[in-house]
Amino acid sequence: MNHSAGMFAEERRIRILERLKREQKITVVELCDAFGVSSATIRTDLRELQRRGLLVRTHGGAIEKTKTGFELDSENKRVRHLAEKQRIAEAALDLVEDGDTLLVDTGTTTLELAKRLSARRDLTIVTNDIEIARILEEIESAKILFMGGMLRRRFHCTVGLQGRDMLAGVMVDKAFMGANSVSVRDGAGTPDISQAETKKSMIAISNKVVILCDHSKIGQVSFARFATLEQIDTIVTDRIERPDKDLFEESGVEVIVAP
Repeated sequence: MNHSAGMFAEERRIRILERLKREQKITVVELCDAFGVSSATIRTDLRELQRRGLLVRTHGGAIEKTKTGFELDSENKRVRHLAEKQRIAEAALDLVEDGDTLLVDTGTTTLELAKRLSARRDLTIVTNDIEIARILEEIESAKILFMGGMLRRRFHCTVGLQGRDMLAGVMVDKAFMGANSVSVRDGAGTPDISQAETKKSMIAISNKVVILCDHSKIGQVSFARFATLEQIDTIVTDRIERPDKDLFEESGVEVIVAP
């Protein structure tokens, strides 16, 4: 029997998604051979992954569903919806006061916010994003705390236990978080599990959690959730359908639409 048989179900499901991303199409028979488990186990895995919206089951296997498991790298993200991201950043700046302690998460919309933080004085800012840290370094009155850890290549940020351990004992007034998806049912998510774990530790030390996301992220679902709706205080976006806005607000989340 394959040594993979003893792995946890969640780990096996991640491997299944990785294989699907490479091959676009997989069969139950291939997966049974690869992981040394029964067809019933693989079918349970595929059912669960389809329930999360991460693949499409077919007769005898599954095919790729790219929108939830796929993530553009930072360079490609930066040019998508740039004008909207700039408007969101302008609106988010209104939430920052002189003397605040902030956490600025990695992301292209949070990067736009970082470019505007020189308008405030005496900030203390925690970040795990190399590009954001480089911009913040220019603000003379700001204290910058950079989270260590494993570099996530092409995403210009760190993830891992080292950075999460560094946050122990720290508290910030406001966390400005990026997200690949935000929905009333599933909260905020990202395709990457290590990224999600880092984001969870950021939220744990924050008095107020603000999600910055353009309209294309609303109503989407990602593989790894990092915040439930109850953990989100505010969403800043460029536009949102009225029914979605009402649902978020009924759940206690403030929605700010950038002018």
